[in-house]
Amino acid sequence: MTGFALALVLVSAVTHATWNLLAKRSGADTAFLFVVYVVGAVAYAPFAIAIVVLAMPALGPLALGFVAVSVLLQTVYFATLTAGYRAGDLSLVYPLARATGPLLATAGAIAIFGERPTPTALAGALAIAVGAVVLAGDPRALRRGGAGRAAGFALATGVVIALYTLWDKTAVSTLLIPPLLYDWATVVGQALVVAPVAVRRAAAVRATWAARKGDVIAVGLLSRLSYILALTALAVSPVAYVAPAREIGILIGALLGARLLAEGHTLRRGLGAAAMVLGVVALAVG
Repeated sequence: MTGFALALVLVSAVTHATWNLLAKRSGADTAFLFVVYVVGAVAYAPFAIAIVVLAMPALGPLALGFVAVSVLLQTVYFATLTAGYRAGDLSLVYPLARATGPLLATAGAIAIFGERPTPTALAGALAIAVGAVVLAGDPRALRRGGAGRAAGFALATGVVIALYTLWDKTAVSTLLIPPLLYDWATVVGQALVVAPVAVRRAAAVRATWAARKGDVIAVGLLSRLSYILALTALAVSPVAYVAPAREIGILIGALLGARLLAEGHTLRRGLGAAAMVLGVVALAVG
């Protein structure tokens, strides 16, 4: 991975962990997600329009089909992730979700794109799995206090992460859809998908905007920026490098949740997250 791609991925990881903290703190629900989508769509619209006017990318039926599937995957991603946050701790849900995704994405990249990880990379994958177990703690604890349900949502989120990573990699590297334009079209689609529910809950949408305007704007901007940077890295680098390296945000998310949200188990979760980070580093350099 080039230094430029690595820098993109690291900034993407930090912004991703930050908006996840804000979403957890705000108790993300459907009204919150809708306003976040609208903020992202409006904020990045000028840049998307500029790309269309200046670069004139080819946007045929195939490209639009890729956007439509991405909308579906991203909508499911946000739904499962926020459901996990409502069911359990950020420092449990975020690392489990973000660790599962790279493992499955790497397996998919091997099968679909013919990527071949080295033994070091495979060792990194094992470290991620071990770190996830340490992070989750005693398996019996998953049956207490809703933790098992939260972990289930986290693992489902990881599956969706792998699917949209492989799908979007094809969109930006094979179809050559500009990353910002692709992400913008996706978030517009997400807003349209959620709009019918938002209309029925108009009062909740207005209340969300009035009470959590700062968090809504921050999440709307950072969530889009995070993935635009990741898409740009995917356009020029293999999935087996980008997907794992981006998970440096695991450590940030776990420590933020344990420290700032007072979720507890700071040492154990920190050690688990650190093992996962070492694993993704091994994947990246392997």
